[in-house]
Amino acid sequence: MNTRRDFLQKLAGSTMAFSLLTAVAPSCAGAAEQAYDGPLLRVAIMGLGGYGTRVAEAMQACKKAKLVGVISGTPSKVTAWRAKYNIPEKNCYNYDNFDKIKDNPDIDAVYVITPNALHHDQVIRVAQAGKHVICEKPMALNAKEGEEMVAACKKANVHLLVGYRMHFEPHTLEIIRMRKAGEFGQILFFQGLSGFAIGDPTQWRLNKQLAGGGSLMDIGIYSINGSRYMTGEDPVWVTAEETKTDPQKFKEGVDETIQFQLGFPSGAVASCLSTYSMNNLDRFFLNGTRGYAELFPATNYGPIQGRTHKGEINQPVVTHQTVQMEEMAGIILEGKQPVVPVNGEEAVKDLKIIDAIYLATQTGKKVPVNLV
Repeated sequence: MNTRRDFLQKLAGSTMAFSLLTAVAPSCAGAAEQAYDGPLLRVAIMGLGGYGTRVAEAMQACKKAKLVGVISGTPSKVTAWRAKYNIPEKNCYNYDNFDKIKDNPDIDAVYVITPNALHHDQVIRVAQAGKHVICEKPMALNAKEGEEMVAACKKANVHLLVGYRMHFEPHTLEIIRMRKAGEFGQILFFQGLSGFAIGDPTQWRLNKQLAGGGSLMDIGIYSINGSRYMTGEDPVWVTAEETKTDPQKFKEGVDETIQFQLGFPSGAVASCLSTYSMNNLDRFFLNGTRGYAELFPATNYGPIQGRTHKGEINQPVVTHQTVQMEEMAGIILEGKQPVVPVNGEEAVKDLKIIDAIYLATQTGKKVPVNLV
């Protein structure tokens, strides 16, 4: 892994060097700082859709992470990205030949931003090529797939991180700090509402083969994961009920709305809703014996807003993907430890809960969960 100084020296004397300097010099908050001269994580993005574009734009403000490559099945997108982000042709691949990144020393990590069903095989191939992996959530279709991905990355001795951007968001981290400090007392209850009215019925998110499910696999995972970092516990049981009002749009295996409940070892409980049929649902509420915390909106791209029994939460408004990539570069390059884990093992826990929720909707019974 090169330092930024090495990277820039290779480009010295070119107009590209000037544009690169202006792109990466600002800090995540946008303030002018002294030029960064530490290690640089060189990233290729796999999947150049809407979210991949958002990540690429956000990375332009990073100091420790740099977009240097692309992997896509659409040649026109590769051409456009090459021009926009000054990506060398040798760092461009498609889904058939990206195993060749093994022989490319200028790429350190690949960020997999493709439909859920593709993650398993793509992550394992990236690991076998000897590159670190960042994967969007949910990491896989089920816990079994997730465990195989974790094992493959361990065998290859590469990092497997997951795109849990909220784990680095300042308002979220402030609530976690307060909870750890005992400012809410004993945690009793969490509520997570995650939903929106989904549009185009032909999109991959409504395709069981590509998505692996419906709203729970897309937006509902925020409440699942949020219940864990807000309470500071992992659940030991779940119950769940599914509601479907439009079977034409939400076909067999594609959930429209799921209400689910979680029970924690301390006795705390969570009540959550995941839906593709209602807007204005992006709220977390945490209640304890000494106080409460609320985030609304809780997980969208921002600005996140929150309050507690002590008043408004006044934390910086950040670009989530910029901070995420900076912090993930720190994890990979410097061994930093985040407040809330973002590794593959963390993702497998969420997948085990998802498996249990789906089982509960099918059986109507309380399903035990073992995340140890």
